[in-house]
Amino acid sequence: MNIPDLSSEGQTRAANAPALQNDPAVGELSGSPASVAIAEAGAIAWLTRIPPDPSATGGRMASRLGQTSWALYEWARNPFVLLMTIYLFAPYFAKQVVGDPVRGQALAGAIQAYSGIVIAILAPFLGAIADSGGRRKPWIAFYTLVLAGAMFVLWFAMPHAAGWSLFFIGAAWAAANVAFEFSAVFHNSLLPTITSQRGVAGLSGLGLALGNAAGIILLLFMLIAFALPGVVHWSFIPARPLFGVNQALHEPERLSGPVGAIWLLLFSLPLFLFTPDRPSSKLSLFRAMIEGIRSVIRTIRSLKHYRNVGLYLLARLFFNDGMTAVLVFGGIYAATTFHWGPISSLIYGIVLSIFAVLGGFFGGFIDNLFGSKRAIFISIGGTALFLLISFGITPDHILFVPYDPQTPRVWSLPFFNTWPELVFLGSVNFIAVLITAGYANSRTMLARIAPTEKMAEFFGLYSLSGQSTSFLATGFVSWLTLVSQSQRIGLLGEVLFLSVGLVLMIFVREERAKSV
Repeated sequence: MNIPDLSSEGQTRAANAPALQNDPAVGELSGSPASVAIAEAGAIAWLTRIPPDPSATGGRMASRLGQTSWALYEWARNPFVLLMTIYLFAPYFAKQVVGDPVRGQALAGAIQAYSGIVIAILAPFLGAIADSGGRRKPWIAFYTLVLAGAMFVLWFAMPHAAGWSLFFIGAAWAAANVAFEFSAVFHNSLLPTITSQRGVAGLSGLGLALGNAAGIILLLFMLIAFALPGVVHWSFIPARPLFGVNQALHEPERLSGPVGAIWLLLFSLPLFLFTPDRPSSKLSLFRAMIEGIRSVIRTIRSLKHYRNVGLYLLARLFFNDGMTAVLVFGGIYAATTFHWGPISSLIYGIVLSIFAVLGGFFGGFIDNLFGSKRAIFISIGGTALFLLISFGITPDHILFVPYDPQTPRVWSLPFFNTWPELVFLGSVNFIAVLITAGYANSRTMLARIAPTEKMAEFFGLYSLSGQSTSFLATGFVSWLTLVSQSQRIGLLGEVLFLSVGLVLMIFVREERAKSV
């Protein structure tokens, strides 16, 4: 909803606040209720004032509060990726639920592939329906609830699951993936409607940075509250896991779903309260669906008029698929290669998330400095380079050079106490920065080149370009892993998809298309 402006009396008081504070008579009242009220009025006015410049789509921008609330939705939602897809649940799924790292990596890839097929079929139509119906936030609310519900279900992922039990867990994980991506379609399409053309990159990067910062907080909570108690005896660590959590039953890993769901429901509220939505078109849902489907068909047919945007979406189809594979398999590869348990996996996730926060700001910086296209070459090309470097690091190799695993430990701590682990951690920190920047840069690129009148529809196609071949990348990595019986060789498929996307980006121009 729109945030009403302050009353004229309040705006006048806020505008005069600096002058009043410099007045000697008022200065004597410093710290008084009157001065506090003046400061509060000024702060509220600053937060709720709507900038005079038009948004990237030509409409009215949101207030600072509305824009920040948009970014806070990523603070609420993105920990799902960190807890479930990368660092905690996915390694647990491969090592304990499936019980075989190679087969577990293959099944995790299959789940992502099935999710990608559903997303590829439906995402463009959902975006077009939103364009026809106008409003985005009801759709965001619906998929937020679906995502939270599926995350709660993952508590029931018990070790050594088989048959229908394993199918049920995989289906819940796939449903969460679909709801996450569908909520992104509508959330992303709000971005150019609430900020200026130049502000798109910074706000996009802020959202990703906040998402990773939230992940750090949750990973720290899981580590201190559930994983470390009873293992290390530090003064700030509880003697036993909180709430009676049983480590032997892998409850810390299983709790990642419910904890992430509660976080999502709590911190998604500012978006619905303070970020303005597009006005309703007054069409019924059925009519909006019909118009949306027709619009997608027209858009696909008219892509010949949007050749530059279409080529960009094709390029992103490949490099985003490669980045998704990095997220899907990265935690599994690290945990199984170095034989990490939940403590090392959580610390690994915390460290990488800290660097990923920097990546959100780095993405906005290089985007404004070099433009979105060049920024993509820096972020995606750098990701591919450091992936290759990380493949040369194992317990008995550092950068492909043999290393004696019997070498004395670096320190006495029960985690990251060998040189291969530390060098590996250093290389993947660069990946964390660059891949986060890549997500920010790719989203900003579309917001800058898509026709303004079809923004949500093209963000639906944007989601399609990121998911429609996910079954190819994850399937290829899974197949290559099984054939070679080597996780490192299997992950070369990620580099292939990143490289194909970059080659196609050479031919993309950074200019806004006009609606036809």
